[in-house]
Amino acid sequence: MSNRSQKMYGKAAFALVFAILILLITYSIFIGTVDIRSYFLPLLPSPPPGAQPPRATGPPLKVYMYDLPRRFNVGMLNRKSTEQAPVTARTWPTWPRNSGLKRQHSVEYWMMGSLLFDGDGGDGRAAVRVSDPELADAFFVPFFSSLSFNTHGHHMTDPATEIDHQLQIDVLKILGESKYWQRSGGRDHVIPLTHPNAFRFLRPQINASIQIVVDFGRYPHVMSNLSKDVVSPYVHVVDSFTDDNHSNPYESRTTLLFFQGRTFRKDEGIVRVKLAKILAGYDDVHYERSVATGDNIKASSQRMRSSKFCLHPAGDTPSSCRLFDAIVSHCVPVIVSDEIELPFEDEIDYTKFSLFFSFKEALEPGYMVDQLRKFPKDRWIEMWRQLNSISHHFEFHYPPEKEDAVNMLWRQVKHKLPAVKLAIHRNRRLKIPDWWRRRK
Repeated sequence: MSNRSQKMYGKAAFALVFAILILLITYSIFIGTVDIRSYFLPLLPSPPPGAQPPRATGPPLKVYMYDLPRRFNVGMLNRKSTEQAPVTARTWPTWPRNSGLKRQHSVEYWMMGSLLFDGDGGDGRAAVRVSDPELADAFFVPFFSSLSFNTHGHHMTDPATEIDHQLQIDVLKILGESKYWQRSGGRDHVIPLTHPNAFRFLRPQINASIQIVVDFGRYPHVMSNLSKDVVSPYVHVVDSFTDDNHSNPYESRTTLLFFQGRTFRKDEGIVRVKLAKILAGYDDVHYERSVATGDNIKASSQRMRSSKFCLHPAGDTPSSCRLFDAIVSHCVPVIVSDEIELPFEDEIDYTKFSLFFSFKEALEPGYMVDQLRKFPKDRWIEMWRQLNSISHHFEFHYPPEKEDAVNMLWRQVKHKLPAVKLAIHRNRRLKIPDWWRRRK
């Protein structure tokens, strides 16, 4: 055989081997046995140690949103405006900077905005708006019930309270005339109710709906339950700690335990007065009674960033905005509440970045401070790293961002839908609803 023929056969053999190798690699990637990243992108940064990977959720949830006049939603942000046409992406207003504590109950605003946003869909959104209700997986009711209470009925007895009441009557009339509400009994409708007094006049009439709540423990089982409802975070009011990259974060945070807020609360919140006595006299504990003014919020933000642990005792309800302020400040939360429910807990393990004390433990003189002083430095640093890696799940954005709080909430709604669909289908054929409960 000539040298030329040998070269030709050699090239042919090489081409065949190369083609087989490419086919094998392609098939391996397809079935998931080869991580292409480790072969070709070894220099890309890896996720932080212990970071939880994003959960695969498939295509985005298809949501139909009712076109309600602005008086039901953004009209409350600017009460001088007389415009009543439904808001669009082009006319979507920014959340006002001077809203104070109203911001913590603004989940309804961010959820509505996420559906109005007309991006190209390549941004990792968990839900998209559809114009045809027949294509919808769920229905969103853009009534700002929390802002309505804060705007019209905050004192509960003033004349403006009737405006809040009338809005509830009007929105239920609109829903009652919708065949989509009628066919499911409202079960596949999503209604944000993040203020404890939101929709307080007619709450029983929306019990079947998917409710977005923050203080789950406040309501009896007949009104809210975890099989259908979604626990939301409060919208934090302190600024996020976006450049928390200190080389020695443990030593840079000189306060052991920090709390600043109201100490006279109802129900479980009575623990705050007792804690004030228990925690008095410690040089490394800051426990201050204050109200949420602009200056106090700024001061609280700085003190959280200089504290190792941030105390979260129950308030009027088991949860409060303070927990989420601590998370975005990367201050390890110390949660004192026997009945708290936490957002996104099917995806996030709070024990990796939070500590929990029962009322009994917290009120034992010296016990909690002693446990915190003995807490290992390396474990605290790992919790701090976890806070850095998960805090973006508690941020609200417009436009929405991948894995942010709005997308996490829509993902939670999607998780609830199988049980909701089951309830809808069973209700259509059962003569005696929940018959098994009546058996002796």
